[in-house]
Amino acid sequence: MTTVGFVGLGLIGKPMCLNIVKKGFDVRCWNRTTSKMEDVVQAGAIGCATPKEAAEGADVVVTCVNDSPDVNTVILGSGGVIEGIQQGATVIDMSTISPSVTRDIANKLAETGVHMLDAPVSGGVVGAENGALSIMVGGDSRTLQKVKPVLEAMGTRITLCGPSGMGQVTKLANNIVGQATLAAVSEGLIFASKSGADPNAVLAALGGGAAQSWMLDNLGPKMYDRDFAPGFMVDTAQKDMRLIMETAEETNVPLPVTAVAMQIFRAAQEMGFGREGTQAYAKVCEILAGVELNR
Repeated sequence: MTTVGFVGLGLIGKPMCLNIVKKGFDVRCWNRTTSKMEDVVQAGAIGCATPKEAAEGADVVVTCVNDSPDVNTVILGSGGVIEGIQQGATVIDMSTISPSVTRDIANKLAETGVHMLDAPVSGGVVGAENGALSIMVGGDSRTLQKVKPVLEAMGTRITLCGPSGMGQVTKLANNIVGQATLAAVSEGLIFASKSGADPNAVLAALGGGAAQSWMLDNLGPKMYDRDFAPGFMVDTAQKDMRLIMETAEETNVPLPVTAVAMQIFRAAQEMGFGREGTQAYAKVCEILAGVELNR
């Protein structure tokens, strides 16, 4: 039986970990806020005091935390995964972080005989709860095949995107497309609303044509219904935008649309919407246009 260490039980991490437990793996878990381990322990996992303890005896260690410094700390820091993991085991980092930081961590783990895959995800809380995430993997194909059953407990589409760091690059590209689409959906719905169009007709018409998208289908109705509960928080989206712009600076890629979207997300944070879902992007657009979406 494969033993899995799981580090980070946040909005996405907890349902991912629960799905691994449900698939029958032996799971050792850790989270900085210990109360968040309770549901996972009740489901059958073993709660641990440190990432090091979660990694002890594990064949695979999954990390899912917020940002590059957090991943660096839980893997390489004092009491981190590197101090407990056995030689030949694999670390799967499913956070969204800097591609260059990912490569640095992978190199340090390789020096101790530990493999690493970067495997960020798309699909939000609903995808995590349903085990239906899209998982973008960077690393060695043989390592991926070895740990694929663990990934299959969490996702339905697992794509090897290239060597170390390419999972992160692909996830950031995913966020460029996703957040630019969200911006267009927000502006389109507000444009129609300010002109007096019927909300249900607009959603039906746009959803049947070239404007159809996941963002329109899933977040458009929430904008009209004033449902700003987070599936993916504004604060997290803005963190990802920062990573995108930092990586674009490293690679000399102009991203004018992403830069504008980042400013709207920053405004959303300043207006107090940071802990709300990314559909709160529309709230900033509403204020600029002097209209409120509703139906």
